[in-house]
Amino acid sequence: MRGVDIIIEVQKDADTFITVGGQRGATLSESNETIDITSKDSGGAYEYDYGLYGWTISCDGLYIKDDEGYEALGNAMRNKEKVRVQVKEEGQATKVGEALITTKDLEGPYDSEVTYSVEFQGTGKLEVPA
Repeated sequence: MRGVDIIIEVQKDADTFITVGGQRGATLSESNETIDITSKDSGGAYEYDYGLYGWTISCDGLYIKDDEGYEALGNAMRNKEKVRVQVKEEGQATKVGEALITTKDLEGPYDSEVTYSVEFQGTGKLEVPA
């Protein structure tokens, strides 16, 4: 699979997800905390168990003026609203979850294209759509 086949979308309404336009990069990170369960009975070795699960998504790309997806992210962030985020691979939704937008940057250097970057902090589990 090519990286160009990974797309981040945000939910517009109950039935529709829209692409955040101009995307170049997308990163999905999932992690589990660990809990130290070492005791005197551990035979001199650390023992661990799973703790809490979490996930983040970041994406970046070329800024497209009046892009519906980009504008929706800005509105949600300023209004402190959670967004529903979807990851698509080769046109198929593979993961979906609710997230907070923690960072949204717009960069406009004098000698290059205008770009954006967005960070999503997942809240709850990232699910595989039915």
